Amino acid sequence: MAKLLIKNAEIISAKDTGKYYIGIEDNLIKTISKELPQGFEGAEVIDSDGKIAVPGMVNTHTHAAMTLLRSYADDMVLMDWLQNKIWPAEDGLTDEDIYWGTMLSIVEMLKSGTTCFADMYFSMDRVADAVAETGIRAALSRGLTGFSDENFAKLEENAALFKERHNSCNGRIRVMLGPHAPYTCSMDYLKKVVAKAQELGSEIHMHLAETRGEVDDCFKEHGMSPIKLMDSIGMFECGTLAAHCVHVDEEDMELMAAKHVRVAHNPQSNLKLASGIAPVPAMLAHGITVGLGTDGTSSNNNLDMLEECRLAAMLHKNMTGDPQILPAAEALALATSEGAKALGFKNLGKIEAGQIADIVLYDMDKPYWHPRHDRTSLFVYAANAGDADTVIIDGKVLLQNGKLLNMDLEKIYAEADVRARRLTNK
Repeated sequence: MAKLLIKNAEIISAKDTGKYYIGIEDNLIKTISKELPQGFEGAEVIDSDGKIAVPGMVNTHTHAAMTLLRSYADDMVLMDWLQNKIWPAEDGLTDEDIYWGTMLSIVEMLKSGTTCFADMYFSMDRVADAVAETGIRAALSRGLTGFSDENFAKLEENAALFKERHNSCNGRIRVMLGPHAPYTCSMDYLKKVVAKAQELGSEIHMHLAETRGEVDDCFKEHGMSPIKLMDSIGMFECGTLAAHCVHVDEEDMELMAAKHVRVAHNPQSNLKLASGIAPVPAMLAHGITVGLGTDGTSSNNNLDMLEECRLAAMLHKNMTGDPQILPAAEALALATSEGAKALGFKNLGKIEAGQIADIVLYDMDKPYWHPRHDRTSLFVYAANAGDADTVIIDGKVLLQNGKLLNMDLEKIYAEADVRARRLTNK
C-alpha cells in the first residue's frame, strides 16, 4: 500500500493553529495527529512547514474547453454572447480542440487548487481521456440540445459515455446526462433524456432559471417556471444538478428542497453576463445543497474557484446587509464539501480521517497572510489561488513546489494557442 505523510501542516478546519501530521494510505486520509503516526515511518514525506492544508476545491459547473475562447467575446449579455459569438465559434470545434482546451483548463485548475470539476461540453470521451491522464477528478456530461431527430444521437453518445466511464479511474470519473437548457431542448427531447436517465440509473446536469428572459419565456410557453416544468416530466426523480438557478421563487425552492435538487452557483459568470444574483442564502435556509462553479469562458479566470468563493461570500453580504448571512467558513464549505456532495462524490471535501485524500497545501509566506487572527477568513478574503504549492488528488501528488509533475506545459500552451486562433480567425 502506498503511503504519504504530510508533516508540519496547519489545517484550515482544525480547532487550534498547531501543526499536524496527515497520514495518507492509498487514496484515503488514514490519520491526523500531533505525533508521528505509527506505520508511516517509511512513507514518502512532504514537509508542509509554513503552509496550510485545505480540502481541494470543487468546481460544480464549467465548460472546460471553452478556455480556447477566453477573451474572444466580452461585455455582452448571455444570449447575444452565445448566439453571435460563442455558438458560431463552437461550430468549428474538433475532438482534439476539446482535448487540448480541457488540458489547458486542467493545468489552470491544478495550479490554483481545484481538484474536482463538473464539465458539460462536447467530445466528452476526449475530456474523459484528459481527466484519466492527468489524475484530476471530474463529473462529466455531454451537452445535449435537441429539436430534430439528428440530435438524438447525442443522447446515445452521452449514454455510451456513462456505460464506459462512470465510476472509472478508481471512482475519479462520474458521468451524468447533460441536457443544456429548456430553451435549447424540445419537451419531447427532454422526456427522452429523462427516460434514458431512468434506464441507466444516471443523474442529470442542466442549466436552469439562469436569466429572467428564460423564466418569462417558459411561463409564456408552458405556464410554469423552468423548475416546475422539469419536475413535471420527472427529471428530479433521477437526481439533478441544476446550474445557476438565479431566478427562482419560494415555490421553486420548496420544490427543489423536496426533490433534493442540488445547485451549482456561478456568481462571477452571472454578474459578468448580467444574469442576476442567485438567492443562495434563501436556498441554504431551505436545506438545498449548493456548490460553487465558474461556468465557461464568460469569467475572466474561469477556473479560479478561490475567487468564486470570495465573491460568493461578499456578494450575499451586500444583498442582505447581514454580515453573518454567508460567513467565510460557509463559503469555503460551498467550494469544498458541499460542492463534492452536489456532484455525488462521497467522503470528499474535508480533511478528516476516512475522507478521500484530495488536499491542497497553500503557501502562507505572503504579506496578506498576516496578521493571522482567523485563517479561514484570510483564505477566503485575502489569499491568492496562485499560492497553491502542493496538490494531492486520490492520494497522489500532482503538483509540488508549484510545479506540475506529469504535464507538458509548453505543448499544452502551444496547442491551445494554435487551435484558439483557428476557431476565432485571429
